[in-house]
Amino acid sequence: MRVRAIKPAIRALCYVVAIVLFVSVTACSILPKAESPSIYRLPTTHLSQAQAKPLTWSLRIDTPQAEQMIDSARSAVLPEGDVISVYQGARWSDRAPILLRNRLLDAFRDDGRIAALSSDNANLQADYALTGDLRSFQSEYRDGQPVIVIRYDARLVRTNNLRIVAAHSFEIREPVNGRAVPQVVSAFGKACDTLSSQVVAWAGQQP
Repeated sequence: MRVRAIKPAIRALCYVVAIVLFVSVTACSILPKAESPSIYRLPTTHLSQAQAKPLTWSLRIDTPQAEQMIDSARSAVLPEGDVISVYQGARWSDRAPILLRNRLLDAFRDDGRIAALSSDNANLQADYALTGDLRSFQSEYRDGQPVIVIRYDARLVRTNNLRIVAAHSFEIREPVNGRAVPQVVSAFGKACDTLSSQVVAWAGQQP
């Protein structure tokens, strides 16, 4: 009697296990696959070394302040009007303000006039700090074509008394040769090269 009672129980258990396995496999096929985005570095072009005499003061490059949509590794795009979206399946290698800070630091190194350079990542003491606000770092559609727009309000600050010695607003617009993400990334690189060149030239004239 005990042997006969066990067999139906085993069959019932196997039936339940089969249902669980079927549901699990079905669920895996229905659920969307996790996004595996492409990670892009910011393309850079080295600036030529300045022929002017070296500058004796030290400079710290601070990470610009930015609103939440820009302070992100997502690449923002304005397809129309004030609608903000992002490029799907694409990420920057870091947040946009950090990308710009690093690009500016490289540009000052390429220029070569200021030997004592650092960033707020190390937080070393310096005579001056380059800080500011990154107000735009996106592509915007104009007449159906994307254009890279970067707006950076720069401030040169004397660190011993936190006095602003110079301020300037930069705006760069770089047309995109196409609509594909790699073409957008390439245009971002050109725009940042232009911006960093202008910032270096401006900052070198101030103190």
